Amino acid sequence: MNDEARDTGGLDPARDRSPRRRTPWGRRSPYGHPRQVDGRQVDGRQVDGRQVDGGRPSAATYAALDLGTNNCRLLVARPTGDGFRVVDAFSRIIRLGEGVSTSGRISDRAIARAVEALAICRDKMKARGVTRARLIATEACRAAANGAEFRARIAEEVGLDLEIIGRETEAELAATGCTPLMDHNADGVILFDIGGGSSELVRLGRSVPVRGGPPLPEIEAWISIPIGVVRSRNATAATR
Repeated sequence: MNDEARDTGGLDPARDRSPRRRTPWGRRSPYGHPRQVDGRQVDGRQVDGRQVDGGRPSAATYAALDLGTNNCRLLVARPTGDGFRVVDAFSRIIRLGEGVSTSGRISDRAIARAVEALAICRDKMKARGVTRARLIATEACRAAANGAEFRARIAEEVGLDLEIIGRETEAELAATGCTPLMDHNADGVILFDIGGGSSELVRLGRSVPVRGGPPLPEIEAWISIPIGVVRSRNATAATR
């Protein structure tokens, strides 16, 4: 594969710095329904003395799933007065990108590991009554010749519609998550996001205050390079 031929962005200060729109939160989940126990709707507290999870019918429950080159991660959260409360989580090393740098394809063994992990994520989202979700896949699916085929198989066998995001979107999501952690007095920061198959370097300027919600990232420049934990491990193994 010709990694250099891929769009990797660039740390160019002349890049467009127009204000970024807040990204709409994912897609409606097929699991957006109130939980029931013995046919009765519940409100997330107790039914017949048993603790039951699940929000009120009008309460939103959000899920974020990141299928990376090395890990599969899921967070499920519900809004609180000033943020979110995590109600469920899952993380498993599945090594989806194992061998992709040499074969150009996601292997059958890696697909089997991904199917198993994603099925657990699906069941957790269903159990928590998720109403809105964003399910992303990154470098392994971007780089593999069978990435689209893998995505279709997950939709058929697991029932999850993965979104294979580009490098710029991956950098923007990393910046969005880290912007609230910036020192308010700092003129800017440099963000490193080291993944399994790619790494992103983002230069962030001081964020513009917003009336509600977390601040939006002020991305001045970014670059994504096809170097990560799994790719480095594969390269080391190949030289032995």
